[in-house]
Amino acid sequence: MKSSPPKPKATPAAPAAQAEHLLRRLEWTVLRRLDGLLQGDYRTLMRGTGMDLADLREYQHHDDVRHIDWNVTARLQQPHVRVFTEDREMAAWFLLDLSPSVDFGSGEQKKREVSAAFVAVLARLLTRHGNRVGAMLYGAGLDQVLQPRASRLHVLDLLHRMLPAPGQAAEPGRVTHLHELLQAAGGLMRRRSTVFVVSDFISAPGWEKPLAQLAQRHEVLAVRLLDPLELELPDLGLIPIRDAETGEQLLVDTSDAGFRKRFARIAAQREAELRQALGEAGVDTLELSTDDDLAAAILRFAELRRRRSRLSGAGGGLPTHLRPAMAA
Repeated sequence: MKSSPPKPKATPAAPAAQAEHLLRRLEWTVLRRLDGLLQGDYRTLMRGTGMDLADLREYQHHDDVRHIDWNVTARLQQPHVRVFTEDREMAAWFLLDLSPSVDFGSGEQKKREVSAAFVAVLARLLTRHGNRVGAMLYGAGLDQVLQPRASRLHVLDLLHRMLPAPGQAAEPGRVTHLHELLQAAGGLMRRRSTVFVVSDFISAPGWEKPLAQLAQRHEVLAVRLLDPLELELPDLGLIPIRDAETGEQLLVDTSDAGFRKRFARIAAQREAELRQALGEAGVDTLELSTDDDLAAAILRFAELRRRRSRLSGAGGGLPTHLRPAMAA
């Protein structure tokens, strides 16, 4: 009796296959949903970097005299003005913090997965309309730079680099120095761009100044990754807590109400200091929790852009902090 050959062992999906699966899923869920809700107005997400001449028409009493085309006016013997449209074609950069702390998640998703989904959706929204996206990946230092391109394959390549191999995570033992990424970005990006700094901002001090300097030259959005367990501890009894950056472990008693209150108080203080630092750097902030609804968060981001456009036209200001509602 012949024995049947052994079945090949199932192997986890390679990062490239993971990237394709993730992008396809997001295209069928989040992107399709956004297409309907944004009604094609992806321009609310981005602002361009210049103006294009669109048309010429006769001068009207409310027009800016600086826009008069004197050559056409002299030829036609009637004042004409140049009409401009905003140039939406631009480069967007993703500055990606892939340090050990982003591999944490208390629920179904880790912060790294939230980061990858956000980048995939925003990058596809941009590249589908001809805009270019680039990325700088920071793990154990500045690891990789992807120059801006506009294609689905480019987005897949970026996702491939963001997603670890199955079972692989960043090795702890090195404190994150986010200022290294921000300073490198300031030296690399010469043309004015839209910049997404995607990080949990668990870092050694010193990132605030280079972030502010970056915001002086570019349109910067801080996309902050967080997990509910980082803000408040439930009563789980005696549990080990591990510092994702250094690998240090502590055994804590979460059944102690006093300990939970102290933890929440310290977390709240850290939150306030972080939000203040981001505000003083002059950047808008979008917070993404591991239990947030991504499409809802991006729609709130679009609404932030609409409000900014309306208020800037009226000479008003706009709060720099935007916190999406938690998913039900």
